[in-house]
Amino acid sequence: MKLANQSTVAGFILLGLSDQPKLEKMFFVLILLTYLVILLGNGVLILVTILDSRLHTPMYFFLGNLSFLDICYTTSSIPLVLDGFLTPRKTISFSACAIQMFLSFAMGATECVLLGMMAFDRYMAICNPLRYPVVMRKAVCVSMAASSWLAGGANSLVQISLAVQLPFCGDNVINHFTCEILAVLKLACADISINVVSMGVANVIFLGVPVLFIFVSYIFILTTILRIPSVEGRKKAFSTCSAHLTVVVIFYGTILFMYGKPKSKDPLGADNQDVSDKLISLFYGVLIPMLNPIIYSLRNKDVKVTVKNLVSQKCFPK
Repeated sequence: MKLANQSTVAGFILLGLSDQPKLEKMFFVLILLTYLVILLGNGVLILVTILDSRLHTPMYFFLGNLSFLDICYTTSSIPLVLDGFLTPRKTISFSACAIQMFLSFAMGATECVLLGMMAFDRYMAICNPLRYPVVMRKAVCVSMAASSWLAGGANSLVQISLAVQLPFCGDNVINHFTCEILAVLKLACADISINVVSMGVANVIFLGVPVLFIFVSYIFILTTILRIPSVEGRKKAFSTCSAHLTVVVIFYGTILFMYGKPKSKDPLGADNQDVSDKLISLFYGVLIPMLNPIIYSLRNKDVKVTVKNLVSQKCFPK
């Protein structure tokens, strides 16, 4: 990734909540505890999917990828956020900012694609159970997961490459906790129309297409479930995809809330909204990764049983 020669700023200042020190202390403790829960919850989920041979299925393979992705996503930004809470007007170099933007953007795009892949897995399991073992064999699952990571990385590389070629010759204060790409683009002293168009196309591909694919998949899934004659059979079939559906609704629902709410035209209201937007974005970055393992654990009998067995074996060895 080549940084532009015309950039005249050596780095950026992350504003964060530097004008509200009391909030910084409170959020430092809150975000730190949340980050530890993310590492523990997703780490345990990865561990149980590896250690228990009964969980060596496509659904849990993708779940393990999702947990690893959540750890990577939060680790790419949360340590920087925590450091910013302890350091007023935290500075970050231009190259470090570009790397952090690349990692965060890549993880976000990858999760969008991966959730679509998981929807296809549930579609095959419920709508085509006889073909499921053939279609969703190990080589196919690995290819699907790898393509999710590659697609997210390639998209991020394009967006960040375009961003770092812009000249930054004016204000170098980023009104955010991290190097959020939209906040960085606002500081460029050049036309960013190409960046806006590129990100718009990427949003259609990585947000619109997966949402449409998931929506269509669940129409077929729900239609198939409703055709099952027994109530117990319908309940069992729905339970296999309820956790994924819950995660999808929370993930995309939060995105729609963040970017769909109206902007305030009042200057004072705009300042307050800047703070609320930053906090919403921050909690979005930690809330989803924290909820994912909780949702899959609570709504999945196999995971709960495996975790209980591992805990009992560790605490009460025979």
